[in-house]
Amino acid sequence: MKFIKLDLLTLLIGLFLFASCKDANTIGLTPEGENPIKGVLDNTVLVDSKTVLDSATASIGLARHPLGYISGDATFGTTEASLSMTVSLPSNSYNFGGIPSVDSAILVLPYSTQFYGDTTTSVYSLNVHQLKDDLSLQKIFLSNKVWPVETELVGSLTAKIKPKTPFKITDIVNGKPDTLKTVAPQLRIKLSNAFIQEHILNVDSALRSTNTKFSAIFKGLQVSVNKTASTGPGGIMFINFGGTDANLQIYYKKQVGTSVIEKDTVSVNFPISSTSGPIAATVKHDYTGTPIKAQLDAPTASFDVTYLQALAGVRNKISFPGLNAFIEKVKAGNANARIVINRAELVVNLKSGTDVSPWNAAQRLSLYRLDIAGQRANIPDGDGPTQANPQPLDTYAGSEAAFGGFYDVTNKRYIFTVTSYLQAIIDNKTKDYGTYLAPSSLTEYNLYPSLTSGARSIINTATPATGEKGIKLNIYYMRVD
Repeated sequence: MKFIKLDLLTLLIGLFLFASCKDANTIGLTPEGENPIKGVLDNTVLVDSKTVLDSATASIGLARHPLGYISGDATFGTTEASLSMTVSLPSNSYNFGGIPSVDSAILVLPYSTQFYGDTTTSVYSLNVHQLKDDLSLQKIFLSNKVWPVETELVGSLTAKIKPKTPFKITDIVNGKPDTLKTVAPQLRIKLSNAFIQEHILNVDSALRSTNTKFSAIFKGLQVSVNKTASTGPGGIMFINFGGTDANLQIYYKKQVGTSVIEKDTVSVNFPISSTSGPIAATVKHDYTGTPIKAQLDAPTASFDVTYLQALAGVRNKISFPGLNAFIEKVKAGNANARIVINRAELVVNLKSGTDVSPWNAAQRLSLYRLDIAGQRANIPDGDGPTQANPQPLDTYAGSEAAFGGFYDVTNKRYIFTVTSYLQAIIDNKTKDYGTYLAPSSLTEYNLYPSLTSGARSIINTATPATGEKGIKLNIYYMRVD
């Protein structure tokens, strides 16, 4: 009998729930009075988007550092990234021993993640020069800073790159047979023996007593792309300076005991690390003759597509010119009425046919605003926990996934939650001083221009005659009188 009662109770609950779902837009709040509050979807608020230049940004302390060259194409022009790096001592007062002579010297640059571009057909030509400036004495490291170099070419490499292929090298072990070992995927650029002999081995040992003294005479190295010798569409690789694998590797012979004939072959690594000295990236973009340049030159014009490019390239300034009309429409003359946003989404649709290898769409975008001082700030929905503030405000979407911005490869779009931001604008608790879309690295959210990704996206800003989806707002709201 109790089972019959239980089944009956279940049936009644089911009928109650079914009856309560007549309207898919009903939010389910029933305040005092006869009329329930309805949740209405409005997607008529226009979103305006303009392609604008991104600003230069700090190029040190990065999770990964860009290096490479993307040759000119009809849309994004050319992009060039070079690296300037401090070379540190293996230890203070390092002693090379008696009568040392260089066998070989290799600049070792281990790949990081997020390569962007072509590895199949492109040949990359890289040059190495000595820096003229001691990076350790510099104060500003903006990404558009060009670091001067000496004219002497001290090393070069021309080859296809394999950022995911491990490398085999001969490991020299003092007092033991040499061994063949596998190392992480890396660039290995041979440097001039004569240059290393003169500028490191032959210098007065007192100048190798500390890194400060050493940097004053050996000011570091710069790796740049030889554009005339590189072929193919190219790409941007990323170098990992966060560990111990990046270094200047010197193989040399030294005197054994007092003998002037017998020699030992020794290897030593001079570290190149973000923790031991500054490493700076320089990025250049040239949009001459591209539709990006046409948009930058016509800032008040409207276009059916806009452009996003990482590496401090271009971003989109977006605005909501129809928001006031939406407010007036919903309030319908009742100034005391309040609009409650239950959910708001910014939907950013990719231009069809532009997600094509090797120039795939950015895997993630950032969405941020400017504050009253013109500084970048997260919108409330994206203002998550930080080390300084581990407990975010209630306006936070709840997680990175809930906030959004990740590329939906199936639907070719990005979706952001903007509920709290729109509510604050509607309630006049904040003012839209500028809202921006920009590419971000997949693995870390970039509020400032991303130098840790090379990706780009072309998005629809309107719905052209072809029927493609544009950028839009979905607003689910209630009116409270």
